[in-house]
Parts: sequence; C-alpha cells; structure tokens
Amino acid sequence: MPKITYIEHSGVEHVVDVAEGLSVMEGAVKNSIPGIDADCGGACACSTCHVYVDPAWIGKLPKKEPIEEDMLDFAYQPQDNSRLTCQIKVTAALDGLVVRMPEKQI
Repeated sequence: MPKITYIEHSGVEHVVDVAEGLSVMEGAVKNSIPGIDADCGGACACSTCHVYVDPAWIGKLPKKEPIEEDMLDFAYQPQDNSRLTCQIKVTAALDGLVVRMPEKQI
C-alpha cells in the first residue's frame, strides 16, 4: 500500500498506508488525520480538504480539473501547489506523497 505523509500546520507528521483507489482525502479521514475536514465528503463542492503538495510531487499528480480550480478559489490562502485531496486518487506511483495542511480549512 502506498504511504502518504500528511503534515499538520504545526509540523506534526502522520505517515499512513492508503489503499490504492482511495482519494488522499479518504486516506486522511479513515486514519483520523487532523486538518482535513472533508465537509462535502469528496464531492468537490467545498475546499475543506485543501493541502499544499510538496514541490517534488507537483509534476507527478494529474492536472487540476476546472471544478477543482474553482473550489480552490474558496480555500484558505491558496498557492500554486494547492490541491484538493478529494481529487487525488492514490496509486502505486504516489507512494511517498507528502502534503501539508494550511493553518485552517474554510
């Protein structure tokens, strides 16, 4: 199973195994990772699963769809490396992915 590292805004790291086919958001929720609220349950209808993707991983992720771009407009302090974790499906190629949570989710 791929390992995903979730880093809280405070710097606390959580390295967890996430089954292929789940989203990075589902991996956080199933492992009780603080900082990923996932209010819409993965429907890409909010921005409460917003993260900053480690720069080494940006080019390895699928491109953002227009709906994700729109939802990121509502995220707290979006940056060029911002993504919604509900839109990133876990594959073997993402083993080692590192994401950082913003200070808060809105």
